[in-house]
Amino acid sequence: ANGHRWCSEAVSLLCRRDEAETLRPMMMLFHLRRRFYLLRAGTGIQQAWTSSSCFFKDPSSSSSSGLVLQSQSTDVFQNLALEDWIDAHLDLQQRSILLLWRNRPAIVIGRHQNPWTECNMPAMRRAMIPLARRRSGGGTVYHDLGNLNLTFFASKKAYDRQRNLKVVTEALRRVCPELDVQATDRFDILLNGHYKISGTASRLSRKSSYHHCTLLHSADRSALSSLLRPSCTGIQSNATPSVPSPVANLTDHAPSLQWEELLEALVQQYNSEFGLTSALTPVCPSDESLFPGVGNMEAELRSWEWTFGKTPKFRVETELELRDEQLAAGCSAYLHMEVKNGLVESCRMDIPANWLPLRLSSTLSEVLLGEQFCPHRAAAALTVFLRSESGQLHRRLCNLCEVLLAVMG
Repeated sequence: ANGHRWCSEAVSLLCRRDEAETLRPMMMLFHLRRRFYLLRAGTGIQQAWTSSSCFFKDPSSSSSSGLVLQSQSTDVFQNLALEDWIDAHLDLQQRSILLLWRNRPAIVIGRHQNPWTECNMPAMRRAMIPLARRRSGGGTVYHDLGNLNLTFFASKKAYDRQRNLKVVTEALRRVCPELDVQATDRFDILLNGHYKISGTASRLSRKSSYHHCTLLHSADRSALSSLLRPSCTGIQSNATPSVPSPVANLTDHAPSLQWEELLEALVQQYNSEFGLTSALTPVCPSDESLFPGVGNMEAELRSWEWTFGKTPKFRVETELELRDEQLAAGCSAYLHMEVKNGLVESCRMDIPANWLPLRLSSTLSEVLLGEQFCPHRAAAALTVFLRSESGQLHRRLCNLCEVLLAVMG
């Protein structure tokens, strides 16, 4: 207000040339005051940034030695990167943290899983649903805004999954006493002794740990069942397989359960269980001022090299059904392929010689060597090869390539 008043006075004085000498000191005073206001505001911004940084770096800044954070992002890669950042950068020896987060539709696989055996990638591409690989073990899960994720951070010594699940079950009993919810020896949570409403995964580092679990509130179960099915048959691998279970939403049995009361109950129960007095604090997981370097972590999680390249080595042994306009019944071929780091390491196709000359099947196999086990990249490599033939052989090669790309999902 003072600044505006000084501006008005200055403008009026500009119109009076005979008072130029009076204007000069008043304008100087205006600039001095304006500079003072800006400096004071800048100090406030700097103080806010400093206190926020200390909030995450200094356990003594939280009298209860605990934090309850709620991510303001619904991007699966940002939220997984925030988990990694907290685990890598915060001292969890004297402080525990609970992170609550939700994602837009996404499929999340475990660290040691094979995406081609876990999820329907063609359907995911059509629906524009991303695939993410987390750093913890465990099975594949479907996320959407009807699913709540909880991550319990603690020291390795304080790692206790049953105690964490007790927070969830007791919170549910608080808001919905009529629900029968129990944690199992597999660290799942069952509703009515049969329906899975929560699954678990965890990661142990040298000194720290985190345990995260899902909680199905009102997820799209039709999407869940249609997307969590294999893309490719005939895969032989030592990758960790998921264990299918019948699932249910909390709202299937407690339709009036609202997100706000569920979150409030979880925060209260977490504080009660661990003797804390933490309030729910919103955070932006892409905020580099709070989480320096988190963007690089997010970029790695988005990369093909991490999502697919970290798949344990596997082998594909499958039959290929081929068409031919001159053969009413068509014919069969057999694919033998080994994939390492997501790349085709070896490839052999047993194709009847009267359907395709051996030279062409051998050349086709060689074209795929070193390529990503991915329909888009393989298609680009095969397109050049297809130009080398015409007529009936070209049509048969096109059919063979189409079947091969389908195997890759």
